[in-house]
Amino acid sequence: MSLFNPSREQVRQFFFDTWRKFGEQQSLSQLEGIALQVMQMHAEYHTVLEAPERYLEQEYFPEMGATNPFLHMSLHLSVLEQISIDQPPGIAAAYQALLVCHGEAHLAQHDLMDCLAETVWRAQRDGQPPDAQAYLACMQHKAGLGNTN
Repeated sequence: MSLFNPSREQVRQFFFDTWRKFGEQQSLSQLEGIALQVMQMHAEYHTVLEAPERYLEQEYFPEMGATNPFLHMSLHLSVLEQISIDQPPGIAAAYQALLVCHGEAHLAQHDLMDCLAETVWRAQRDGQPPDAQAYLACMQHKAGLGNTN
């Protein structure tokens, strides 16, 4: 699997394999351990994770109200990894402020995920690299921190 640009199937297989390994009480890598925490926050996705043969190729259409559980969990995983290394600089402080505001990690992560999804969407729409400054400004705004121009 390409670490930096995995295919849709590779991402999904990663979640399926991690869930299976957890169920079989196998040891997990550090990344799998973080992914497991995300999966455990989302009991509504457990039936999907237990049926890889059914959901590996499943299409999700937001315009029809379908949430893609793999995209959702991947966004969680991305922000948790970013927080762990404070990259972009300031995300860890924004997360701490959101934790205080919401009183729970899941909602704080969702605020950051909204910013990440918006940043990625704009980059794809404009054919440009993600705007780190806009991403940070969104996070700071949600967290009520610093300059939110």
